[in-house]
Amino acid sequence: MPGPADAESAPPLGLPLVFVADLEHPRLEPSDHHHLARVLRLRDGTPCTIADGLGRWRAAAFGPAPDPAGPVVAVPQAEPPLTVGFALLKGDRTELVVQKLTELGIDRIVPLVTERTIARPAPARAAKLVERLRRIAREACMQSRRARLPEVTVVTAFEEVVTEPGVALADPSGGPPTLSHPVLLVGPEGGWAPPERARAAHVVGLGPYVLRAETAAITGGALLAALRHGVVHP
Repeated sequence: MPGPADAESAPPLGLPLVFVADLEHPRLEPSDHHHLARVLRLRDGTPCTIADGLGRWRAAAFGPAPDPAGPVVAVPQAEPPLTVGFALLKGDRTELVVQKLTELGIDRIVPLVTERTIARPAPARAAKLVERLRRIAREACMQSRRARLPEVTVVTAFEEVVTEPGVALADPSGGPPTLSHPVLLVGPEGGWAPPERARAAHVVGLGPYVLRAETAAITGGALLAALRHGVVHP
């Protein structure tokens, strides 16, 4: 079974984490400095962690320009990489799913348009939505002390993802999720249309009850992450 990333290389959980473009010459975005100084009430010189979003981080002292205080540490990519694609949801539920999948450690998040998807933004609105989802993922990484940002893709048609290696569709008729199918697709409230269901080479179940679409996406991500990190066993 693939093991978890080396816990000793992960950022410390007790220190605030913030993303910078350059770990050697770090500069904070104004919004990040405001959050740390005004919301978390950090004072200049307070220990914190800076990360580049690619899995590298180092200790630093807080300030307008954080002062690096330790070596650069690289967090290994956990294997296998995990993907959750889910049909776009109405209201702010899409944002909720992206936030929780990020906290769980999912590596790639794919907002999907399926045959029965109700929320179908026009291209301009879809681009703004993805920008907002990426910002939410970034904030969730900071909250959860995750040094590696997930990939949040553009809004994608179901047909473009279903043929990927390792894909499984969430469906009540399936067996338990496994790491041999680390790409999980979750349908909309109305479920998969018969032609979509017929294209699935593998399906997995998420429990005996009918789940809301957002609950199914988060549950599927949690199960895959727990399997990968050895929290539960197949």
